[in-house]
Amino acid sequence: MKRVGAHVSAAGGVENAPLNAQAIGARAFAFFTKNQRQWKAKPLSTRSMEAFRENLRRVGIEPRHVLPHDSYLINLGHPEKAGLEKSRAAFLDEMRRCEQLGLELLNFHPGSHLKKISEEACLARVADSINWALERTAGVTAVIENTAGQGSNVGYRFEHLAAIIEKVEDKSRVGVCIDTCHTFTAGYDLRTAEACEATFAEFDAVVGFRYLRGMHLNDSKPDLGARVDRHESLGKGKLGWPPFRYIMNDPRFEEIPLVLETVDPSLWPEEIRRLYALCASSSAEA
Repeated sequence: MKRVGAHVSAAGGVENAPLNAQAIGARAFAFFTKNQRQWKAKPLSTRSMEAFRENLRRVGIEPRHVLPHDSYLINLGHPEKAGLEKSRAAFLDEMRRCEQLGLELLNFHPGSHLKKISEEACLARVADSINWALERTAGVTAVIENTAGQGSNVGYRFEHLAAIIEKVEDKSRVGVCIDTCHTFTAGYDLRTAEACEATFAEFDAVVGFRYLRGMHLNDSKPDLGARVDRHESLGKGKLGWPPFRYIMNDPRFEEIPLVLETVDPSLWPEEIRRLYALCASSSAEA
């Protein structure tokens, strides 16, 4: 079964995220476990943790179909010691929040070299940061999101993802989230079924579908290879509907969170409905 949802609000407490997902017809969701624009946050209360778990059970979404996202401030490949230590501490806190909520995944952008070290050195630091965090946690998989390659961000080539994974010691606790907009603007075509076939064949050869833990389903405002991260509502950007039809009908994307981060949240219920309608077996899944 396909598990489509969106990155929903956790305003008022993390326990509200499952309810917000249910309200839009989601079978999966993403959220921030803390304010994504701040380095530190108050610890999760016992009440919030218990209510989150109960609400997750109530809406019928399994922990493996939830893909929380860490803070945008974190840079696990930071070229400077102070910035790297601060980022690692914040990432560890995010991993532990997932542990407390009974969640299995944490999605994150790999990092940026800030034009102070090479891409290779930055990728190695990201891997070292993952190893450092995994040693101090249990049960949560670090899920690397591919990037558009904007600025000095790493992670925009499949080879970057593979290089990080290669250096992670516990392969059972590292995975990948593929964002369709990022993939396209990084230079991988997805505009036709044939293009999807070629791009995902390359992903499988370089990284491997065994590491795919989730996806972000976004259309793209910029064109192919623009190296700019600007999402668009489904069918309204440069990608159109073909890649989403492909994904919704390919069994390799079963039972992982397929998360909308499109620009108009008011459209999410309709976008979810239309995605399920693309399935060849839509009558069974709708």
